Amino acid sequence: MSSIVIESLLHASSTLGQPNKRWHWAFVSIYCSRALLFRTSKDSLHEKAEVSRSPSFVFVDLNSDYCRFKIDQTTLTKLVKEKNVNKLREIGGVDEVASSLEISVKAGIDGDVEDISRRHEAFGSNTYKRPPTNSFFHFVVEAFKDLTIFILLGCAALSLAFGIKEHGLKEGWYDGGSIFVAVFLVIVVSAISNFRQSRQFDKLSKVSNNIRVDVLRAGRRQPISVFEIVVGDVVCLKIGDQVPADGLFLYGHSLQVDESSMTGESDHVEVNCRHPFLVSGTKVVDGYAQMLVTSVGKNTTWGEMMSSISRETSEQTPLQARLNTLTSSVGKVGLAVAFLVLVVLLVRYFTGNTKDENGNREFNGSKTKIDDIVNAIVGIVAAAVTIVVVAIPEGLPLAVTLTLAYSMKRMMADQAMVRKLSACETMGSATTICTDKTGTLTLNQMKVTKSWLGKESFVANAHSIAPHILELFHEGVALNTTGSVFKPSSGSEIEFSGSPTEKAILSWAVLELNMEMEQLTQSCMVLFVEAFNSKKKRSGVLMRRKVDNTSHVHWKGAAEMVLKMCSSYYDASGIIKDLDDGERTKFEKIIEGMASSSLRCVAFAHKRVSEEDNVDGEEHKRLEEDGLTLLGLVGLKDPCRPGVKKAVEDCQYAGVNVKMITGDNVFTAKAIATECGILRPGQDILGGAVVEGEEFRKYTPEERLKKVEKICVMARSSPFDKLLMVECLKQKGHVVAVTGDGTNDAPALKEADIGLSMGIQGTEVAKESSDIVIMNDDFASVVTVLRWGRCVYNNIQKFIQFQLTVNVAALVINFVAAASAGEVPLSAVQLLWVNLIMDTLGALALATEKPTEELMKRRPVGRTEPLITNIMWRNLLAQALYQIAILLTLQFKGESIFRVTKKVNDTLIFNTFVLCQVFNEFNARKLEKKNVFKGIHQSKLFLGIIAITIVLQVVMVEFLKKFANTERLNWVQWCACIGVAAASWPIGWIVKWIPVPHKPFLNYLKMRKIQGLALIFNLIKDGCTQ
Repeated sequence: MSSIVIESLLHASSTLGQPNKRWHWAFVSIYCSRALLFRTSKDSLHEKAEVSRSPSFVFVDLNSDYCRFKIDQTTLTKLVKEKNVNKLREIGGVDEVASSLEISVKAGIDGDVEDISRRHEAFGSNTYKRPPTNSFFHFVVEAFKDLTIFILLGCAALSLAFGIKEHGLKEGWYDGGSIFVAVFLVIVVSAISNFRQSRQFDKLSKVSNNIRVDVLRAGRRQPISVFEIVVGDVVCLKIGDQVPADGLFLYGHSLQVDESSMTGESDHVEVNCRHPFLVSGTKVVDGYAQMLVTSVGKNTTWGEMMSSISRETSEQTPLQARLNTLTSSVGKVGLAVAFLVLVVLLVRYFTGNTKDENGNREFNGSKTKIDDIVNAIVGIVAAAVTIVVVAIPEGLPLAVTLTLAYSMKRMMADQAMVRKLSACETMGSATTICTDKTGTLTLNQMKVTKSWLGKESFVANAHSIAPHILELFHEGVALNTTGSVFKPSSGSEIEFSGSPTEKAILSWAVLELNMEMEQLTQSCMVLFVEAFNSKKKRSGVLMRRKVDNTSHVHWKGAAEMVLKMCSSYYDASGIIKDLDDGERTKFEKIIEGMASSSLRCVAFAHKRVSEEDNVDGEEHKRLEEDGLTLLGLVGLKDPCRPGVKKAVEDCQYAGVNVKMITGDNVFTAKAIATECGILRPGQDILGGAVVEGEEFRKYTPEERLKKVEKICVMARSSPFDKLLMVECLKQKGHVVAVTGDGTNDAPALKEADIGLSMGIQGTEVAKESSDIVIMNDDFASVVTVLRWGRCVYNNIQKFIQFQLTVNVAALVINFVAAASAGEVPLSAVQLLWVNLIMDTLGALALATEKPTEELMKRRPVGRTEPLITNIMWRNLLAQALYQIAILLTLQFKGESIFRVTKKVNDTLIFNTFVLCQVFNEFNARKLEKKNVFKGIHQSKLFLGIIAITIVLQVVMVEFLKKFANTERLNWVQWCACIGVAAASWPIGWIVKWIPVPHKPFLNYLKMRKIQGLALIFNLIKDGCTQ
């Protein structure tokens, strides 16, 4: 009975679908195992009273056959890595590999969820294991390596040792221990900041690595993430693409790849049916193709290499380097002052000029005890160490890190992904922006709005054109394209893929001229293709009709260039006519007319190739380029982006010159530039505002340098022309930002001070060569980047002014007090509180200010302009002098003015000093504007930090007496401190009325130095002659 049931179950499987088959086989396996168990245990049941337990289930591996393919991963991996053509032949060629991977080379994989998961299970995903990111502990260790931290730790150790020596362990550890706590806070804050920055870089890296690629799945061309590619996918490659996985060439023309990233060899490698191997990580430099993916992720050469490489995030920007120099210089001044104070105090002590609390001389020669001398020296050294502590501006590097990290995050939200930190600050100094037209100033949404057959404009439809002309149009569009057409079986809208120009022409041909793409590709054979690139501005194809075995050449490209290749044309009736000079001029006028209406003009031309000229496609290296017959012209409209005119005006108002560099003809370029506001209606070609790339190229170097600044539009330009313009502008002293999207734009993007690539239309080569990726391809986002660049620079300058005011005031106060009274009014802990906690909070408040419209009303910051301007010197010196005057008055007269003890007076000095910085923080918000409160209600973070600072100061004064070495103050004393500190507001307002020269102060000093040296030289010279 059981054998009959089993037999019926086995035969039933042939009528089931794939998913049901798997469960059916599982049931058969379980049933058979149960039946077998029952038979073997039947006899033993009679002999034993106790029934033995049997498993309640049997494990069956359902995936082993389900995930298995006819070819394994090891074979596929070796095939491409070793580039073994013989091994590929043994397998049966590319078609056999495709068959083994169960795909159709014309339709790709099925692409359903089950198929994808099956391929993931068998071959893995297109991701690789990255090296572990640095932990928080790593950044803590890095913070300890900072020279500033070492000095502070040394100070803490000395202060601790001297404090215990002078006051004993119970009381003497406060100063040194407090410094250690403050240093710990610095390390933690620095480590947290760097750790968060590292995590932000990782997020940006994931975004930048998430490339979109076109694949064929179920016959439909669709864009997917590079991480979603599986083995068996058919990937469409074009110029500028990065090969996303290892694979084999299926179909394509003129494909050349740059393998320098893998092999180091700069020569381009041709890939075709004879040499079909494509390696991940390489770049397509010419042609187009479809490839079959054979290995993904860690199984590729690129995956293996990238798994062992970690991204370095410790890039130091030019501004950071300048600030490190500034920090070092200020630190050296502090060391010099500290050494001077040490000498002065030691001399005062040993000459008997210092007295104790009772008015007695501290040093009386041999009568003074050794312990008293040691304690006095310890106090003097501690005072000198305190000055070193205050002299080092620890907040500067932190402020740069904070403002760069903050701006990067906000720029990402504003559709700009920063790839290089230095671009954030450099963009603020940009004086010229060289921008593309298509997709940046325009929407990149092409549509055919005009069409010409002969010299007559016509409404395109299949009935208005002669049948043989219509057939030529169909062939010229369908076979000479890198785009594709997908007609869903469900009857929904037809899908067009490819570049915006290709999609517009395909849409026009299919919807208006009833072109059948699939039928044409089957009825004709493509023999050779010359792919389009930005230099030639045209593409051509040699094809053979299967029905009559005749061969034809079709060209498509920039209208005036294709027109030059033609010697005849088809009129509106489809009759061929000679294209003499008179007729050629008429066509040129038609092209100019369309271009003046902001249309991109594309021409189609055709020529039948005789049998003797018809050679095999692989050997045919050049298509016929003369004696062509002009088929017709089409005009494509690409409207300007909304708001682009205002964005251009904002740049011009900010002192930034905008130049448009385009491959379109001069009339289209001029029309679009006028529409965008780059070109004023009065400017014309004779004025030198509009040039063509060829003309610019022919200028002598001297002529180029003379005329480059006047040029607003460069039409019919090549990538080399763009590079040439960037070089000329840089020679003239400009800081140049360049936008680019093509592979050939890479040299100009690298040469520019700031390279801006396009996130949507940009190739991977262009993105890798750029500093910032504009994610939405919009020129308005370029202006946003400019605004953020200025904001970064401005925020750093605000904080430098605020920081140096603190440093200058504290340094002078401690030096004067130490030299005159033999003691310092601010203890090491109090100074560290001001220097570290205030700096950290101050950096957070001032470094995270958002861009304002005021920033776009200033001229760009030049390359050689100093970081600390005359305006900043005026502001900080005024505030520092006020603070010095007030605090020294309190130091010498405070006890008598307020009738308080010395310790309370020291607390008054400390409290007034901190509150002065709180009020001065408002002054630092606006370097030039008198109204420092403008827009403050929008700076919630700033107001929050001010509130936190005040609360912490109250805690320090009122509750941390021993830690901060303070005494409690009454409300009258608090009011006095607040009143004195608040006076910095009117002082700041008054000072901003004082005009300052534009020329930096340091330049005057250098000039005086040079003049002095010249005078000395002349005196020596005169002495020698006498």
